[in-house]
Amino acid sequence: MNGASRRSGAEVRSGVEVRCGRDRAVGVVLTDRQEEDGVVRFAVELRAPGLTARLAEVVDLGPGGGLVGFLAGAAADFRGWEGERSWRNADGDLALRAAFRSGGHVGLSWVLRPWRAADGAWRAEATTWLEAGEQLAALAAEVEAFLKGEGGDGRG
Repeated sequence: MNGASRRSGAEVRSGVEVRCGRDRAVGVVLTDRQEEDGVVRFAVELRAPGLTARLAEVVDLGPGGGLVGFLAGAAADFRGWEGERSWRNADGDLALRAAFRSGGHVGLSWVLRPWRAADGAWRAEATTWLEAGEQLAALAAEVEAFLKGEGGDGRG
């Protein structure tokens, strides 16, 4: 089940949280949205047992409508597809792979790789499982609202 939710408040940073339907300890948080001169930057946090990784100042410039376009396209194909779909932002520090599995579930593998580190010091990956149609479409809508800076509760 998609635990995507928008959080707000003075101590809680606004963002979108994606929880894995198979293991609630695995999740991804998009948070700390900033906009300057029309460029939106945000942080991505991966969490899993034994793993916590954060990449600040990710810029959502990539092919096919960016992150939202990738998620919305996968949601539109809720009946499934063969193989794996992939997307990455222009900087290559955020990548996402989507794999459709029987039973109508999609595995989203979120990959963080800081390009600003000249030696490529680390790479982190976590996979969240969501239902292909409604949950994936809701996630795409929440990410779009987050990137546009729109308020509201957004709990799904």
